[in-house]
Amino acid sequence: MVTSEHSSPDAKSENVKTLKHLPSYGTLGDACPTCRGTGRIPRGHEDQLVAVIPCNDKRLEPRRTKLYVCVSMVLCLLLCCLILFFLFPRSVTLTPVSVLSVMVYFTPDAVQMEVTNLINVLNENFVPVQIVEFDVQGLVSRVVISKTRMSNMSTIPSRSQKAYTYQIDLPITEKGLSDFCQSSTIKIHTLFLELQMTMNISYLSHTEQLSVDTFEYIDCGTNSTTPHPVR
Repeated sequence: MVTSEHSSPDAKSENVKTLKHLPSYGTLGDACPTCRGTGRIPRGHEDQLVAVIPCNDKRLEPRRTKLYVCVSMVLCLLLCCLILFFLFPRSVTLTPVSVLSVMVYFTPDAVQMEVTNLINVLNENFVPVQIVEFDVQGLVSRVVISKTRMSNMSTIPSRSQKAYTYQIDLPITEKGLSDFCQSSTIKIHTLFLELQMTMNISYLSHTEQLSVDTFEYIDCGTNSTTPHPVR
């Protein structure tokens, strides 16, 4: 079968009639290069069509990418620095302050003393510090004569200092020291008391131990010890 290369007159006439029924350019919508040859986008079908854009089109490149990346990095670094600044562990200092009072009681075989001292605890952290336990050991002439433990001390707020008073009982039963304190011929009955203080604290999910040794003088012959600072 042989077909002619030219379209028949009937086909040309049919195409002309079809184009005559289409409205003029731009009446149905925006122009489009591929709309089945009509050159128009039918109204209501814009979201169903896909536009082909070349890969080198500048509209595909993100705008201010370097600026956004730099700003994000600076903000992350700033946030990390702030977290480290506020949560980095700082020192907690235990400082003996003064002897507040000394009460002396005489018995035939011993001398009983009740010494009340004042201490300061400085918290330089930005979080509260919990005092878990506080131990005090009293020594006279390098001999341990008393031990005291406290576990009901309150929490130290952040960036603050708090003062605490504690009492330690010192029973002097050694014959030589007892006679020294009760002797009427000796006018000065001063004892040098060594205090070994240990405080266990907890903050930022970890525990820490503070240790301080201090010396103070007390009068074991009478209730004449006046409040004085610890040196």
